[in-house]
Amino acid sequence: MKVTLIIPTLNELGGMKVIMPRIKKEWYDQLIVIDGGSTDGTIEYAKENGYFVYVQKAKGLRQGLREIWHMVIGDVVVTFSPDGNCIPELIPDLIKKMEDGYDMVILSRYAKGAKSLDDDIVTKFGNWMFTTMINVLFGARYTDALGIYRAYKKDLINKLHIDREAQFLKLAERRGILIGWEPQLSIRCAKRRLRVTEIPGDEPARIYGERKMRPFASGSIMLAQIVYEIFVWR
Repeated sequence: MKVTLIIPTLNELGGMKVIMPRIKKEWYDQLIVIDGGSTDGTIEYAKENGYFVYVQKAKGLRQGLREIWHMVIGDVVVTFSPDGNCIPELIPDLIKKMEDGYDMVILSRYAKGAKSLDDDIVTKFGNWMFTTMINVLFGARYTDALGIYRAYKKDLINKLHIDREAQFLKLAERRGILIGWEPQLSIRCAKRRLRVTEIPGDEPARIYGERKMRPFASGSIMLAQIVYEIFVWR
């Protein structure tokens, strides 16, 4: 089972310097840094340290993932943020759990035994609200349906048509509203009754830079996405 580790960046130099040295080469077969146009030295740091960097052509995390997907060699993909929110040492735990035959394993900030140190009252409520909506509407049992830190089979993206964009998602990307394809993965795995599980893992506070996610704008797109999944996608 080959593993591709995907690391999206946008002005994350301080976090990269702290986090990347903790990622061991034996944990993955391929590492791709997707950069959204950093100007703080992130790209230069990554290249100087031997990481493959792809600077995406269009805005948005989803767009960046679509642009590099043909490069992915792993059977399993792990998405990881280098801003300090993700603990590198938990990467092997995700991979080990995938070896049990799951289609996706989520590193949950809200599972029993885990905690988020990065949440404020708005993001905590938003994560709870949308995870609860996904559970109720699509018959899932997630504690953390939205988080980026997860492992999943590469072929899920084509199988679940994650790479095909609804118009409102394209519009959100053009306006710089950050929303990855993780919520959509969570929803469509639930709708297809695929094998998904969670393992607990803390979310430390961000150690560098500014939060890219705009809670209310992203929340409105998340709500639109849920409505789309109910009435349009089959």
